Amino acid sequence: MGSYDRPLIIQSDRSLMLDVHSPSANDCRSQIIAFSELVKAPEHVHTYYISAISLWNAASAGLGTNEILSRLEHWSKFPVPANVLDFINDVSSRFGKLKLLPGTDDEGKTYNLKINDPFIAKAIAATHNLKGILKKTEDPSVFNIMRYDRGTAKLELIKLGYPVDDRIPLNKGEHVPMNLKAELRDYQQLALDSLLGDMGPGTGFGTIVMPCGSGKTLVGMGIMGKLQTRTLILCPNVVAVHQWINELKSKTDIPADMIGEYSGEKKEIKPITVCTYQVLTYRQSKDDEFEHMKIIQNGNWGLVIYDEVHMLPAPVFKITAELQSVYRAGLTATLIREDGREEDVFSLVGPKRFDIPWTDLSQKGWIASAYCVEVRVPLNQELALPYAVASKREKYKLASTSPEKDRVIEALLAKHQGESIIIIGQYLDQLKKVQQKFGFPMITGSMANSKRDELYSKFRTGEIKILIVSKVANFAIDLPDASVAIQISGTFGSRQEEAQRLGRILRPKKNPCFFYTIISKYTVEEEFSANRQKFLVEQGYRYETREA
Repeated sequence: MGSYDRPLIIQSDRSLMLDVHSPSANDCRSQIIAFSELVKAPEHVHTYYISAISLWNAASAGLGTNEILSRLEHWSKFPVPANVLDFINDVSSRFGKLKLLPGTDDEGKTYNLKINDPFIAKAIAATHNLKGILKKTEDPSVFNIMRYDRGTAKLELIKLGYPVDDRIPLNKGEHVPMNLKAELRDYQQLALDSLLGDMGPGTGFGTIVMPCGSGKTLVGMGIMGKLQTRTLILCPNVVAVHQWINELKSKTDIPADMIGEYSGEKKEIKPITVCTYQVLTYRQSKDDEFEHMKIIQNGNWGLVIYDEVHMLPAPVFKITAELQSVYRAGLTATLIREDGREEDVFSLVGPKRFDIPWTDLSQKGWIASAYCVEVRVPLNQELALPYAVASKREKYKLASTSPEKDRVIEALLAKHQGESIIIIGQYLDQLKKVQQKFGFPMITGSMANSKRDELYSKFRTGEIKILIVSKVANFAIDLPDASVAIQISGTFGSRQEEAQRLGRILRPKKNPCFFYTIISKYTVEEEFSANRQKFLVEQGYRYETREA
């Protein structure tokens, strides 16, 4: 391949600039996303970035340093900058240099941290935050760690730039017999195998990244069937809890009386317990303890499944740090965390074990193909002056809730008449106005869970064809027949939310689905919308732009 055919320019700040018009752009992108992150995606050149966490996730998935360097050299138009080569060699080599191993005491109360580099060992020994956690031994390359400090130590070490290869055997937990009735697809089986490996030290924990609608729940149940152990399943909301329970009842042979719900509505601890993140983080005041965390911690679990792991609330990291001796599986469509705590997920739940591009599954028919369309409308003239003098945050709300969007909604509803449509938005006052104008039922966070379940059920059966939903529908809501999503506002530049909202319509179906985003042109909404689209562009989706 001549240099003129190579679509990649690598800069000294570790950014990778991809010419999307090159015939080989798609092939190049599919190879570099394994170890880099998309930063921005304007019309002609997409920019990726190589970070420490992206390299460690690549290493944990079995992608070696030499292969990464080979891919960069193959696709780069110019020689790879020396400092980029040095960074990749240095950071990638850190993966595996710190190993957490069983201790020598008979009761298993301590572990050994083995550091295969004397310079790193000295640097870590001198770190103030670790002095109360790491105990020196006669061997300068080995430190003792108390069992209860296992998660905390891993967090502190990765903050220093040193990921820990945790080789402590996991506890299987109480035996709970169960069998999966459904057969896993080949990629689902590969995801399961990637996480459990040979069941030896260093396996049995991590995250599985799969598109919405591709069967992450089934993979989770497959892991349960393989381990046959007492299981805690953590979900982002009560609707997701009910979906998990229904799936467990229909796709496994677990007796119904062995499945419990632990939420704001019920407090059941059973061999298989499905729990919301919210109930774990509930406390009466900021000075009180998280009372439900203690109950969950004492459950003698053998497996914890974190559904939508990118949603894991900060307080739940505490319980996760204390559940390091059990099998752990994080399920998500995207590892993007808008709070930047990807390293916490890496250390406490586990590294990325499996990731499959969305378009790969779309091409094979396992998820629906999708057309993403951005429709730009002019800002309402009455809002021009208030917009000009508003703060950036207020500018965004004014642009997002512009009444000019109503005529586009009306046109799209007419175009897709008879199809199952969801209208999604961020601002409740905007959604209520849409409801008043069109008369469709609406689901918001203040609605009782029983009423939400009723409306979702009617939508699934076709009794309701159009549903208005707030951001409560962003996560873990199964609406298999939805074929059109109209997004009228969102949470600023959230890439995570964009991916989840598209996911609501990606369940397999004969015809392609349509994902419309309506924005006010020449406003800050354009900027935030461009950021929201990054993850899906990285997955190979293209956004068509239309003027209204």
